[in-house]
Amino acid sequence: MMKDTEVLIVGAGLAGLACARYLQQEGIPFQIVEASNSVGGRVKTDVVDGFLLDRGFQVLLTAYPEAQNVLNYSTLKLHEFYPGAIVRVGEHFHQLADPFREPMDALANIFSPIGTLTDKLRVAKLRRRIVAGKLDELFQRAERTTLAALRGEGFSASFIETFFRPFLGGVFLDPDLNTSSRMFEFLFRMFSLGDTSLPAQGMQAIPEQLYASLPQAAVRLNTQVQKVTRTTVSLASGEQISADAVVVATDGYTAAPLLDRPVPASHSVACFYFAVERPPVNEPLLVLNGNGDGPVNNLCVPSMVTRSYAPAGADLVSATVLRPERYPPARLEADVREQLSKWFGPAVSKWEHLRTYWINRALPEQLSLPATAGLDLPTVIRGLYVCGDHTDTASINGALRSGRLAAQAIVDKWRHPLGERGKIRTIPITALH
Repeated sequence: MMKDTEVLIVGAGLAGLACARYLQQEGIPFQIVEASNSVGGRVKTDVVDGFLLDRGFQVLLTAYPEAQNVLNYSTLKLHEFYPGAIVRVGEHFHQLADPFREPMDALANIFSPIGTLTDKLRVAKLRRRIVAGKLDELFQRAERTTLAALRGEGFSASFIETFFRPFLGGVFLDPDLNTSSRMFEFLFRMFSLGDTSLPAQGMQAIPEQLYASLPQAAVRLNTQVQKVTRTTVSLASGEQISADAVVVATDGYTAAPLLDRPVPASHSVACFYFAVERPPVNEPLLVLNGNGDGPVNNLCVPSMVTRSYAPAGADLVSATVLRPERYPPARLEADVREQLSKWFGPAVSKWEHLRTYWINRALPEQLSLPATAGLDLPTVIRGLYVCGDHTDTASINGALRSGRLAAQAIVDKWRHPLGERGKIRTIPITALH
């Protein structure tokens, strides 16, 4: 059988697009097949009545090294969240500010009931430790749960419950904070060294920018894959595509049957969007539920971060519910409104519900990071190159990085099939997380 392309990539999410981008730069022909009708995978944005609705609350951390290497931030027109948060404790809201970026605001909040003075000093100490040294060193440290790591740092139980649990729980989609401490330190470093931002045209602008740099004819949408081997991909239509190398660049759930592997565990989330005439908060701040009651873990007003998320004369509210399967689906919107009414008053009853995104497999569970995280090694299973955030850190950075590593391994093998000085080159074999 004659080959149809050098490399066949299954999936046009961030990992697949990053893989294709690197192959294109190296002059290696490729094709991408994507089951859905657009690129981006889980990073998608819908336009509803002039509002930009990301499919689940997502942000771009500008300190991500892979994002810095492959994305044009200027073209994305990034807008930043304020470096801090509003925390709901008891019947009141309290603001926290990053003391390194907003020292005056942090000083004004130093005696707020969110954490003791000792807790706040320990945050500064933790930040100094985590941002020091090389990034790769974080992934070599002893691994435990995030909760155990926070307790080990000496933070008070009150500070963990009112701030870290809702904040990190929302980041990991893991309110129990069982996520790997290495993942916690990686993301804490990213939050500390860069901005938390939204593109002016929504999060889908990120994969769209990568897609725009590729030859459009090389990407086939609405193309369902049924089976893969080391050199072939069988489509649901009956067509078979042959290649020198096959890359499985889907999410872990989709990859599992293709690779004959167990389905990896993941976290679910529900995101409620409301159109409002008057925003409940007037700053680009994340609002955290420090009480731990009710379904809403965090809330923000994306149109306060960048006006393009809402049409003129309106604002957009995003409310996130972790583990939505714990709540009766028919009552969840009413429960969300009831909680937010306690926070912001009777005006919530007039908020227009735009859409709810119930995402069953929003983010891979990462009790322990994959063996390749922090190492410049690809994931190869049965001769298939595998990439996606389930093979690295569960993040935009992890998806982009895993795609690059897969492409680099293919380039190395293509150009140097016997390795340097005639020695056989071996590709590291790892398993899916």
